[in-house]
Amino acid sequence: MLRVKALAQPCRSVATATTKGANVKTFEIYRYNPDQAGSKPSMQKYDVDLDACGPMILDALIKIKNEMDPTLTFRRSCREGICGSCAMNIGGQNTLACICNIDNNTTKSTKIYPLPHMYVVKDLVPDMNLFYAQYASVQPWIQKDTPIKLGEKELYQSVAEREKLDGLYECILCACCSTSCPSYWWNADKYLGPAILLQAYRWIIDSRDDKHIERLSRMSDGFSAFKCHTILNCTKTCPKTNMNAFASLFRLFFPAKL
Repeated sequence: MLRVKALAQPCRSVATATTKGANVKTFEIYRYNPDQAGSKPSMQKYDVDLDACGPMILDALIKIKNEMDPTLTFRRSCREGICGSCAMNIGGQNTLACICNIDNNTTKSTKIYPLPHMYVVKDLVPDMNLFYAQYASVQPWIQKDTPIKLGEKELYQSVAEREKLDGLYECILCACCSTSCPSYWWNADKYLGPAILLQAYRWIIDSRDDKHIERLSRMSDGFSAFKCHTILNCTKTCPKTNMNAFASLFRLFFPAKL
C-alpha cells in the first residue's frame, strides 16, 4: 500500500459547498486516500453549524463524518482524553481532538492534519507501527532477577517509592510529544523520542524492577537517548502534562545540562 508522510507542506484545497450562517465554522481537513489511484494529499473544507455541534474538535469531526462525508477517516475511542486514539495536529499543535475546544471565532478556519512526520494510512490516521515497536523495545514490564510465581506474593512499594512514578505512568502513548520533536522527525529510526524515553525511565526507577542496568545499557548508543537536544517541544504539547516530568529524565541522561 502506498503511503506518504504528513509534512508541513501546502496541499490543494477542495471545498465542500454549504450555506454559511451566523455561527458556522469552517474546518480545513487533510485528506489522502491511498486506495484511490493517483490520489494526492489535499485540504478539504467543511462548514459546521456550531449551534448544532458539541464543543470539541472531535464532536465536529464526528458530525462531519455522520452528516456530510462518511469517507472522512480518523481514529477515536474513549472521548475522554484517556486512550490517545484521536491524536492529531489541530491549528498547528499536536493534541487530542476529544479535549481540544473548537475555536468559536467563525471568521477564520481551523486546520486539522494527522500527526506530522509519520506515514499516513488514510486522512487523519497515522501509521503507529514504528512508535509501538519502539515502545516494545524498552520492555515495559517488571523484570526480576528471581522469577516470581503469579499470586505468590505482592511486590510492595513504600509511599516514597510509589511517588517517583507520578507524572510517568499517566502517559497514554498518543505520540503527540514524539511527533512534535525535530530530533524524532529526522532520526525516528534510531532515536526513541520523548514518549518512549519517558516510558523507559518509568521502568528504570521502579523500585520493584531488578534490571535497571540492563535497561540503561540498551540505550547507551549515540541515538536512542542522546539525540535529545532539550528542545522541549514535548513539554508544550503533551495533553496529559506528563512531559513536565521530563526534568527527571534529563537528570538521568543529561546531568551536565541541568
